[in-house]
Amino acid sequence: MSRVELRNVDKFFDDTQVLFDVSFSAEAGEFVVLLGPSGCGKSTSLRLLAGLEAAGSGQILVGDTVVNQMPAAARGVAMVFQNYALFPHLSVQENIIFGLKVRRVDREERARRLKETTELLGLTPYLDRKPGQLSGGQRQRVALGRALVSGSRVILMDEPLSNLDAKLRQQMRLELRSLQRELGLTVVYVTHDQVEAMTMADRVVVMREGRVDQIAPPRTLYQRPERSQVASFIGAPPMNLLPGRPVAGGVQLDDTDVTVPVDDPEALTEAVLVGIRPEDVDSDPAGVEVPATVTTNEHLGADQLVRFSIGSEVELTGRIHPSVPAEPGTTRSIVLPAASLHFFDARSGDRLQVHGARAVTPTAPSEHQ
Repeated sequence: MSRVELRNVDKFFDDTQVLFDVSFSAEAGEFVVLLGPSGCGKSTSLRLLAGLEAAGSGQILVGDTVVNQMPAAARGVAMVFQNYALFPHLSVQENIIFGLKVRRVDREERARRLKETTELLGLTPYLDRKPGQLSGGQRQRVALGRALVSGSRVILMDEPLSNLDAKLRQQMRLELRSLQRELGLTVVYVTHDQVEAMTMADRVVVMREGRVDQIAPPRTLYQRPERSQVASFIGAPPMNLLPGRPVAGGVQLDDTDVTVPVDDPEALTEAVLVGIRPEDVDSDPAGVEVPATVTTNEHLGADQLVRFSIGSEVELTGRIHPSVPAEPGTTRSIVLPAASLHFFDARSGDRLQVHGARAVTPTAPSEHQ
């Protein structure tokens, strides 16, 4: 019963549809993150799995059982909420075992589970304290302890670290991931923070406007986004997406004389987005040399984020070595490496099966300009 799945699920609130044919699964022992901006449907999807919302259509499965009509308490999943949902008048001990008391688990079994859980989470010294006497990280552990003590192998987490400061968030990410692996838990985790998604997940489900854009391991998601919307969401700063149109042998970038050569131009569509990650700009001489003007420069210590203008309305960001001169207002050439280019249909956002040509191409004015 440690596998969960949404299968072709639609969800409506009154007459407004908020989920559209959403499908994803979390296999036994897998850490799956639902990632997307506010309002994309990720928390609604989690609440459907938990039984706190009802699906308009489609199937919700826990293990091999369809649980659409099954109450939340009978599904065998536990949930950790963003605001911890602790009872302020109860002690840590009472908060953790509250669900066991409701289910009338006998006293000895409650004591055994409480001991195991609190020792695992380092909460034993705090059993008699109230939530108001705990730090944010300690309250988060209590909320997790209440989920773990239930004995469920499936844990649903809704933005559980968003109320913590940056340093504690980093620490808790490591602790949660280590605990999940140690116990073999199946976790479905909701966040809008791509750092959490990329560092914790086995697979990431990227959602946008109630739909699933892509499901992939973090490395694949970053290196090969299947939609331009994913490419522009993942990364800090995100991928540069440069609009262009097909010309003989390649793509001419809008508002420039730059033509990006491709190996398979027949796969291009009428309107194209050429993508390149900021860290790939100038990383390899085998590519397209582009005349550029530096507009802004942010020094970050180990590197610098430089904004380049390559046309009156076309700009891109490069993450380059701090020793490279890049003063605002200066001109220089930058290289878009052929092996690092991505191509998308500008209208649908779908990835195109096109590859940049590896030969260095001069930037002579195009006859199509």
